[in-house]
Amino acid sequence: MKNYIKESIILALSVVILGVLLHSAFITFCEKDRLVQVRGLAEMEVPANRVIWHLSYNELGNDLSQVYASIKDKNTVIYKFLKDHGISEEEVSVSAPDVMDMEAQKYSENHSAFRYNVQSTMTVASDKVDLVRKAISEQAELINKGIALSTSNSGPEFGYEGAVVYSYTKLNDIKPKMIEDATRNARAAAEKFAKDSESKLGKIRWATQGQFSIEDRDMSTPYIKQVRVVTSVAYSLED
Repeated sequence: MKNYIKESIILALSVVILGVLLHSAFITFCEKDRLVQVRGLAEMEVPANRVIWHLSYNELGNDLSQVYASIKDKNTVIYKFLKDHGISEEEVSVSAPDVMDMEAQKYSENHSAFRYNVQSTMTVASDKVDLVRKAISEQAELINKGIALSTSNSGPEFGYEGAVVYSYTKLNDIKPKMIEDATRNARAAAEKFAKDSESKLGKIRWATQGQFSIEDRDMSTPYIKQVRVVTSVAYSLED
């Protein structure tokens, strides 16, 4: 009988202890599930630091050797124009001429007086964005010398973006500051949420950086880029 009472007391105490442990574990589990997930945005405008300019023009003629000779002379004029604007020969490359034989276009309805239409393209790839922009604005000088540049091009060679492409290549220089700003903005949103819910903001449970995007600020100023990043952060909420 004494053993039965002793066992009953031990069993009762075990049940009580187990209940306390389960209650504590339940509270801890619930507290872990109390969190707020927010996003923080950071944006920055930066000037493009790289430019690619395709200088393309067409030369017509019936004698292919004379067309090539004319292209060579015009390329020399373009080289000088670029050099006068502070662009070195190392920053300029010349593509092989693209020749179209009108007589070979069997199904063409083009009744051109010339047999050959040859396109010549020179490409400037430079970090001197301001100098290249100045040259672009003064390309009418070439028209006065008989060289009419195409204002835009499309196709694989030009990336379907036109004759001038600006880019920003120093993202790593601004990444830390932008991530810091985005995280700070996310925390401000989380603190507001915690205050409204009469809670306190706890530690970060998890966070993701998000993907950086670089786009033109607008169509009129492609040489100014807008960099953007969104971070997602989850904070614990405490009473």
